[in-house]
Amino acid sequence: MQYRTLGRTGVQVSSLALGAMNFGKIGRTTQDEVTAIVDAALEGGINVIDTADAYSGGESEEMVGKAISGRREDIVLATKASLPMGAGRNHQGSSRRWLVTELDNSLRRLGVDHVDLYQIHRWDPNTSDEETLSALTDLQRAGKIRYFGSSTFPAYRIVQAQWAAREYHLSRYVTEQPSYSILQRGIETHVLPVTEQYGLGVLVWSPLASGWLSGAIREGRDITTSRSTFMLQRFDTAIPSNRAKLDAVEQLAKVADEAGLTMIQLALGFVTAHPAVTSALIGPRTLDHLHSQLAAAETMLSADVLDAIDAIVAPGTDLAAHEKNDTPPALLDPALRRR
Repeated sequence: MQYRTLGRTGVQVSSLALGAMNFGKIGRTTQDEVTAIVDAALEGGINVIDTADAYSGGESEEMVGKAISGRREDIVLATKASLPMGAGRNHQGSSRRWLVTELDNSLRRLGVDHVDLYQIHRWDPNTSDEETLSALTDLQRAGKIRYFGSSTFPAYRIVQAQWAAREYHLSRYVTEQPSYSILQRGIETHVLPVTEQYGLGVLVWSPLASGWLSGAIREGRDITTSRSTFMLQRFDTAIPSNRAKLDAVEQLAKVADEAGLTMIQLALGFVTAHPAVTSALIGPRTLDHLHSQLAAAETMLSADVLDAIDAIVAPGTDLAAHEKNDTPPALLDPALRRR
């Protein structure tokens, strides 16, 4: 396992991090399975576990808490808030009112007195940066969080938050957690240059592109991955963007074969090769998934392999731009771009 400094914090983190979205009903995992995955991940050198309140309605946090009981100090523990938790109008977002309440809920579910990294899961356009950063700064001073970060923020919002922290003399986001894979390279255009400029740690999610880069999806095979059962539109190869992904996968499979690598090693080696990326979040649903992903921990791609990838999916290109989670609201709601 490789270890890198998380932004400018001085904290050393593994280049692969354990994402817990599949823990609980989303991944249909039991507590025993989760504990076994956590055990194997720690044994394999991973020291970061990333979860969120919204994963299976808090069940993921509860399972992580039980799995890490008795060894909290060995783990850089991260969670998130801001996505809806129930039907209540104010049970979401990044207001002080909600963050103060929901952090206590997360700590209770995790069975800990603090988390190392507390992340705003999505930018909340209804809440000012000053409001959110002020609440997070107070929670940090209270010792409930060590650091805080953003997740899937557009580049201009990352810049705005850094400015607001300086303007109002508040603590700042020290990490960003964007989606990044060979098939979705758009963050190379704006987000990663900004994180490098401000010295943010970067924990990328979906490096296997929801299973497209796992090796399980190939031309002529039925797509039977777990995600394909509830995200039908993202795997229907009659849709042009999905067809483009499948065509790219076939070309990438040849590159991997010629380099003596699995598709997983190619995919994880690609994202961790970018100098702006600190860690790649892997989200195994089974022990077999974990072991196949841990096998990429020491993968270093040669310049020839990286050049071959660039020739298949150009730098800064998203093959499915509509699947991005950081689209400005005005592009989604016509009323916001009309007088």
